[in-house]
Amino acid sequence: MDTLSYKTVSANKATVQKEWILVDAKDEILGRLASKVALVLRGKTKASFTPHVDCGDNVIIINASQVKLTGDKMTDKEYVSHTGFPGGQRITTPEKLLAKKPIEVVEKAVRGMLPKNRLGRELFRNLYVYEGSEHAQEAQKPKKVELNSIK
Repeated sequence: MDTLSYKTVSANKATVQKEWILVDAKDEILGRLASKVALVLRGKTKASFTPHVDCGDNVIIINASQVKLTGDKMTDKEYVSHTGFPGGQRITTPEKLLAKKPIEVVEKAVRGMLPKNRLGRELFRNLYVYEGSEHAQEAQKPKKVELNSIK
């Protein structure tokens, strides 16, 4: 038996094939959108997935302001932050955040599904979220992908 043919090939920064993917968030459920996008950012949809390498694609999300939340999450879900000063805890809802910064709602959801380490912070830089249908990455010729096709 030839043992050389059974070697596991580990991807590295030089051998990774990165693509640009365009996702339309219009009328999509926030959590389902975020989990699919996190899979693509991480690279888990590729056969050459390596856990410690940024082997995912660059993802562009358009129409972030038209994302939906199911049930009463729009008013009941809370985002908690702290200013760092005594009594500086701030609580906001997705309803208020969508009115002020619709991009941040999608970014928070995707960031929460990425690893909480240096790799996760590096992967998050591959995400581009836009409020409307126009985006600045036309030159990269992104491939439009339906969320249901991501497995």
